[in-house]
Formats: sequence, C-alpha cells, structure tokens
Amino acid sequence: MTEQITPPPEPWRQRLIRTLLYGKNVDRSAKARARVGLAIIAFAAVYAIIAGRLVMFAIGGDGHGTRRTASQDAVATARPDILDRNGMILATDVKTPSLFGEPRRIIDKDEAIELLTGTLPDLDAGEVRDRLSSKKGFVWLKREITPTQQKEIYRLGLPGVGFLRENKRVYPSGPVVSHLIGHVNIDNQGIAGIEKWLDSNGLADLHRAGFATDRQQEPVRLAVDLRVEHALRDELLKAKDKFKAKAAAGLVSNVNTGEIIAMVSVPDYDPNNPREANDPTRINRLTTGVFEMGSTFKSLTLAMALDSGRATVNTLYDARAPLTYGKFKIHDTHNLGRAVPMWEVFTESSNVGAARVALSMGVEAHKAFLRKLGQLSRLRTELPESAEPLVPKRWGELNTITIAFGHGMAVAPLQAVMGINALVNGGYLIPPTFLKRSREDAMQLAKQVVKPETSASMRYMMRLNAERGTARKADVKGYYVGGKTGTSEKVVNGRYSKKQVLNSFTAIMPADNPQYQLLIMLDEPQPLPETHGFITSGWNTVPTGGKVIERIAPLLGMVPRFDLPPSDRLILAASKESR
Repeated sequence: MTEQITPPPEPWRQRLIRTLLYGKNVDRSAKARARVGLAIIAFAAVYAIIAGRLVMFAIGGDGHGTRRTASQDAVATARPDILDRNGMILATDVKTPSLFGEPRRIIDKDEAIELLTGTLPDLDAGEVRDRLSSKKGFVWLKREITPTQQKEIYRLGLPGVGFLRENKRVYPSGPVVSHLIGHVNIDNQGIAGIEKWLDSNGLADLHRAGFATDRQQEPVRLAVDLRVEHALRDELLKAKDKFKAKAAAGLVSNVNTGEIIAMVSVPDYDPNNPREANDPTRINRLTTGVFEMGSTFKSLTLAMALDSGRATVNTLYDARAPLTYGKFKIHDTHNLGRAVPMWEVFTESSNVGAARVALSMGVEAHKAFLRKLGQLSRLRTELPESAEPLVPKRWGELNTITIAFGHGMAVAPLQAVMGINALVNGGYLIPPTFLKRSREDAMQLAKQVVKPETSASMRYMMRLNAERGTARKADVKGYYVGGKTGTSEKVVNGRYSKKQVLNSFTAIMPADNPQYQLLIMLDEPQPLPETHGFITSGWNTVPTGGKVIERIAPLLGMVPRFDLPPSDRLILAASKESR
C-alpha cells in the first residue's frame, strides 16, 4: 500500500497575497487565458490606429497641421483687438484667404503657372516657378487675396493649389494713430509701436506655443482718446500746410497719471500699407527723434532755482546787456536793458536771464536737477522706438549757460513733457504710459522731485505768460490756459541758423489745477504776411495750440469757467495761504 504524502501547509503570507491577487476559489488557468486575450486585443487596436494614420498621411499628403509644422512659411496668427480708452477699435483681425501650392501634387507646373499668373497679373512668373519647383510639401503663392480672386482660381480646378484662411490685421482709423499703434508684417507679427510691444510682452511666446492661434483674446485698452487724436492731427496738418513746415507733431498728456491721451507726428503713414513707414520723413518725432527744445527748457531752469530756496519769482536777474562768456555772447531776442524779476525772465523768454539763473546754481546742481527730472537718460515706455538724449560729454559752465535756454542738449519731446508734468502737478515725476492707468496706480510709481510750492510758482508763471507774455495767442477763454514757448535754432553746417528753427509750445490747462499738458511742434515754419515776417513760436505754434485747445477741451470733459481772477490772486495767493 502506497503511502500518501501530504504537501506542507502554505505559509500564511503567500496565502494572503494569492487571495488579494486572485480571490478565493478562482480557476487561475482560465484567468490567465482571458488576460492573454485582452492583451492581444489591445495590441491589435494600437496597430490598427497606427496603420490608419499612415493611410491618412498617404492619401491626404500634407494636411493643414502638417503644413504649418513642416513649412517655414508661417500662417498668420491671431492678435488681440486694440481699443482706445472709450472702446473704439484701433486694430483688429479679419479673415482673408491666402493662396498656397503643394509642389509634389501639381501635375503640370507650366500650365499651373500660366493659369495663375493670368488670373493674378501681379504674380511674378519666375518666383512662382521657383516655388513650385521646390521639393517642399507646401509653399505660399500669394498672401491675402480677395474673395473674387479666390473664386476665379477655384474655377481653374488646379490640383495641388489651395487656400488657407489667415488673420489679417486691419486698422480702421488708418494713419490717425499710426505712430502709436505701429503695424505688423505679413505673418501678423508686430514690428513697430504697440503691436511690437504686444509681441515682446508674451504674445509671441503664446504664438510659438500654439495657444494664441484663432483664439479670442482679451482686448488691449490704450490711454489714447481717438476723438482727441483726430482733432489734434487735423489741426497739425492745417498748421503744417499754412506755415509750410517740414513736419509737425503734438502730444496730449494727463499730468496726474502720465497717460498719453493723444500723440501725432506728421507726415505719418497708413499702417494698412506699412511700406510707407520706410520713408525717413515719416518718423515719430516725439519718441524716436531728439531735439533741442529751446525756451521750453527754461521752465526746468527756473524751477531748479525756485526749488533750491535761493530764489523766488521776484528775484532780480541782470538782463541789461548780452552775457559775455569767453568769445561767446548770449543775446535776447529783444534787449530788455534792465534787471528783471524771475517771472519776467519767463514771460519775456530771456536767454540772458535764464543763463544767469543757471550760473547762480552751478554746473553740478544743474546736472543733478536735470537728472532728477529724467532728462539725462533714455526714456523707456511701451513704444520700442525711443532715443538716447544727446548730452555734452564734457559739461562745463558754457554748457550750463546754453542748456539753460534749451540749446546744446537734445531730448525726446515726450521726455521734456514728462519733466514739465512734474513741475505743474505738485512735483511728482510720473513715467509716461500709452496704457490706461488710474491715479492710484500712477502715485505708486511717482517720485517727488520738486516741492509743492515750486510747482505752484511754475503754474503761476505759465498762466502769467498766457495773460501778458509770449503765450497770449493760446489763451482760450474759459480754460485758464498756461504755457511756455520755445524757438530753437537748428544747426546747419555746424552753425546755428536763424532762418531754420524748430518751434515748440507747451500748454497746461487749467493752470490753477492742471489736468492736461499739450505740446505743439513745428519743424522749420516759414514767415507769412500775417506773422509780419516772424517765425518765432508765438506766431505759429501758439495760435495752433489755441485752436487745438478749443477743440479738445470739451472732449476731455473740461467745463469752461469765466471771470476767474488773474494768476497772482488765484494761484500765487492760494499757494501762500496753504503754507
């Protein structure tokens, strides 16, 4: 009789693991067969998907997605709308068809070239032949064709020729905001102005990652007011024609936020036709150009002395005769022949008086004050186009004398506007911006650069200048305008020319509580009979500024006020009472 051997009992750990994996009373061999079957089905599905994709690629050639990845001819991507401060559209995308070819699928290239150039006469036959003879799977033949052209080409029935709907950038207001908005290239990539700023601030990265294509994006709201922009441009064009000037420029800034409400430089260009921007006469003179700002710089010189506490608006300066420095003589437009108080240095725009003010402060104090007001370094804004100021390498007393009245140093006009804003808004230097900004946000960026009482004195002198000085022709009743004129002789063949000048006029409104600053510039205005042969600022930029103020003040929500007291009682007296 055979002895039956009993298997040793299964350890409890193995029994626990087997129960967790298979459960109790399960046929392990049946379960193994089921698992093998399931694995076979899974592998078969994966291989079926791969085979299906290979068949699709073989039949369809280069699909839309493949074309965009493999081709170096990018499809124009979507961009956000750009709006003015009131929601008016300044730039938007529209869908337009573009013509492409697939060289590997075209049967008869000669026939295709003949038919396409016959339908689109502006196509270059040689260029089309080169593109269709390449080994690429996809080439552009013509971007942004019309719907009519699309229908005509479609009727040709050419295999290997098709259409893609692309985003085309459109600027409804044309040249009105061209220098501010900028423009894009054929691939909808920003190459100037705010459009370029958008790309450099994340939009280009979104496009490269594929997240911004054909997707509705949050619009960008600018500080510019299209209504004010249009009025400013209209008056500048009229002034340019009337005074036969080479160019004209203007800017409206909110003195309390730094917002640029309007910016115009003519000649300008139509961003819908960006080739016009290549004309060197069409540069943005307010940010890209740097200029000697003439007597508008006297505002900074006098503010320096007032802020130091060494002078008041009644401090006397010797203007009896020209100021001699070495072999140089500094003259006034008309000899005052006496000592004059600071306020009269301002209203008479005395070069001699301004030079003596600067000399009384010294070279280092002068440099330090201009540096504090942001005049010695490049101004950075959202616009990529900006220029470095031209500052003397060796700054001595003679440089201080000439810079005191706006010669011998060149800055971007927007830079000068920023400095003058600080002189009238209570003393706060606020970086300019082309985007909407609240007063609260502006004050977080602001730096106190002059005392409030200095600011009050500057407002007083600017208002006084409109009451009885060189800015009288801009004293629009009801808006309590203040201002400063500037006539800067241009350097021609190494010498200053009295017949070729750059004129400027900066105005604040209202002078007792400034909200806005207006800058007007005319490049080489010509004398007219009505100006009695004069070409100085008071005869051209000042009346132009007055016309602009008449049109834009109501648009800016300024309510006219009449029968206001003169500046010495409304501004200066109020300033003394507040101390």
